[in-house]
Amino acid sequence: MRRRILSALVLLAVLAPVAWGLGRVQVDTSVASFVPRGDDAAAELEARDEAYGADPLVVLLDGGEGAGLLADTEQLYQLVALEGRLAGLDDVAAVYGPGTVLNQTAQAIQDVLVQISGAVDATRNVAEEEARAAGASDAEAVAAGDAAVAPLEERYGTLLADGMGVGLPTLRNPSFARGVLFDDDGTPKPMWRFLVPDAKSATLLVKPRAGLDQAENAELTRQVRHAVETATTTSAAPDPSGPSGPSGPAADATGLRLASDPVITGVPALTSAVSATAADEAPRLGLLALVAVGAVFLLVPWARRRRDRLRPVACALLGTATTVAVFGWADRPLSLGVVAFLPIILGVGSDFPLYLSQAGARRQVLAVVAAAVVAFASLVVSPLPLVQEFGVALALGIVVTAGWALVLRRVLGAVQPAGTEPAGTEDAGTEDAGTEDAAARPAPPARGPRLAGAVAAAALAVVGWAALPSLPLQTSPQELAAGLPELADVEAAEDVLGFSGEITVVLRGDDVLTPEAARWSTEAEDVVATGYADRLRPLLTVDRLLGFLGEDATLDQVDAAAELLPSYLLSAAVSTDRTTAASTYGVVLDDLDDQRVLVDELRAALPEPPPGYTVELAGLPVVASSGLEAASSQRYLVGTLGILGAGLAVAVVTRSRRRALAVVATSATATGWVFAAVAVSGSALNPLTLAVGALVTVTSAEFVLMLRQARRPGWRHLRRSVLAAAVAGTLGYACLALSDLAVLRSFGLTLAGGVLASLAAAALVVAVEPALRRGGPRPDPAPAAAAPAVPTRDRPGPGTSRAVRPRPTDKEPVG
Repeated sequence: MRRRILSALVLLAVLAPVAWGLGRVQVDTSVASFVPRGDDAAAELEARDEAYGADPLVVLLDGGEGAGLLADTEQLYQLVALEGRLAGLDDVAAVYGPGTVLNQTAQAIQDVLVQISGAVDATRNVAEEEARAAGASDAEAVAAGDAAVAPLEERYGTLLADGMGVGLPTLRNPSFARGVLFDDDGTPKPMWRFLVPDAKSATLLVKPRAGLDQAENAELTRQVRHAVETATTTSAAPDPSGPSGPSGPAADATGLRLASDPVITGVPALTSAVSATAADEAPRLGLLALVAVGAVFLLVPWARRRRDRLRPVACALLGTATTVAVFGWADRPLSLGVVAFLPIILGVGSDFPLYLSQAGARRQVLAVVAAAVVAFASLVVSPLPLVQEFGVALALGIVVTAGWALVLRRVLGAVQPAGTEPAGTEDAGTEDAGTEDAAARPAPPARGPRLAGAVAAAALAVVGWAALPSLPLQTSPQELAAGLPELADVEAAEDVLGFSGEITVVLRGDDVLTPEAARWSTEAEDVVATGYADRLRPLLTVDRLLGFLGEDATLDQVDAAAELLPSYLLSAAVSTDRTTAASTYGVVLDDLDDQRVLVDELRAALPEPPPGYTVELAGLPVVASSGLEAASSQRYLVGTLGILGAGLAVAVVTRSRRRALAVVATSATATGWVFAAVAVSGSALNPLTLAVGALVTVTSAEFVLMLRQARRPGWRHLRRSVLAAAVAGTLGYACLALSDLAVLRSFGLTLAGGVLASLAAAALVVAVEPALRRGGPRPDPAPAAAAPAVPTRDRPGPGTSRAVRPRPTDKEPVG
């Protein structure tokens, strides 16, 4: 009793920090998980986000009621007030909307008019005074003043002529709003169409600051959604004096009048939805997997006592919780793989406690554990952090689960298998001791049919491996959201705006506001307009801001234009230190192969930059294309390294080349079958299913080693254990098919098929192996004489008497 109390106290002391670590775990589905670390495209995206803000949250406001949001002065003030509130949120880098464009343009024109008027007056006065001091007449002094202000009028007069044609630059002047945003026929000007989709509606682009983690991203999405909903339902007049708000009378108290509910979408909203879904599904799918696996172990009579049958599930649950807690202790967020991680560890992880809880065969089981750890750890060679973290978590989970199994074995004693008592010591150097009973073993089938079946199976596996390079691969973050209702919002934005993502052409140099740099930006936009108008839509570009200068602009004219443009707009395309110019184009986030071709073609088609300047492309499509290329280039490496590593681990632990070869043959065959099934079904691989080779390797190593052991006398009960493990693993993986995320559904079904393929391949290898030995199947040796009984070293469980087992005398030759 004292020992049990002490054990319970130790267990509680261990579980307390585990629970604390679990409470600190976060799920991260950010873009960084799908981008190779150190990748140039990722670095370029990070630099762009630091300078101009990350990919925006897109707010669609349908102002189809009445005069709309822009022609109605009161609604326009409400819109500016909303944009001001959004710009004031802590994690917002910039907000772009038609209200702020009008307000900032009006303020900039007013400021410039005051500055020009003051500069002209001061210049004229100084020139006239100097002329009179030199003895000039009044007429000559006036002429001197006119000559002095002529350069100023030439520099600024043309630039202001168009603006003064729309009247006073103020939001209360409807002509001003129409002149800035609309053509003469009342349609939005092309350069503003991404903010003004039609004459009555508006689009707001809320760009988060760079480097937000997933929790901050989700909170910002919530705040934006709350601010927009408040602006359309509030009964109190908003304060229009925000960072971008106009000065003037309060707006109407009814809020923005919309024809339909606002739509809030964009990459941040989409990744937040995926993260929330993953976090919500993790415990639900984990519980389903726990129930399914527990039911299998409880119903399959692999142990004599029913209460012992749930011990593997308890070990797997402890191992899963401890592994996830480790990430909490380290303050490392788990990627999307955590949702898949739970059923996998419960499915595969419970197999090792199943075997370790039984007496004997410890070295065989430890060989399987080593193979599993090496196979999972081999995923670190993948270029994608998502896959790397997934492999590390699984390898750690296997080690921890096996450790818990040994602890519970020490505390509770060995489980007595159903059926005959196992023969052999717990660890007598090798467990392949003794031979099958010749009288009980059926005559082996003919060698020819077995070899023919093996050749056919190997041929199918070769077909699958050969098809691997041609299997489509998806690494886009948008693919993760397949199956979520938030994708409908993305499609709505694409229908209205014509884009759902951004590609930015970044020009770098000592000064990007020079005539040479401006001409290059114009040439670059011409290339996009002539060759890619059906796929790229200009948003905020340098040419659209400075293109009115023409091709022969001087440095003074470029500087003057930069002074006239609102800093709010200029900062969207030119960094404050004038060393970076960014021209952003909208693109539909679609098939990654098509986007990769688009990125490659655009990079090659852009004109050579001026001497001393460099050009790069930045954006999620560029990053996704880079991730796709990196992952595709290492398909065979990721697929084969785990298989070879598992075989090596088995060879080291068991000191048997024959077992290692059996593991490699089974793993390669089962994995090839899975790839062939994916090719036939027309499915696409994703970062998780690309790692299926490592998972199939683990189950293949387990099944072939255990089935080989089950052929020997006294070990037939292992067949029942292998069957329980296979059914439990299949059901545990199949639980992922209940996920709302399509990527996890396909992953779960692929893994469930992989378990069945592993079992079939293991049975085939075990059946064919004797026929492959030189001379065909070996004759059965005479039964060995019984050795003196020795006590088992297993500690008996409660109510269990110490058993004695014969020590085997025959061992299979090593190698």
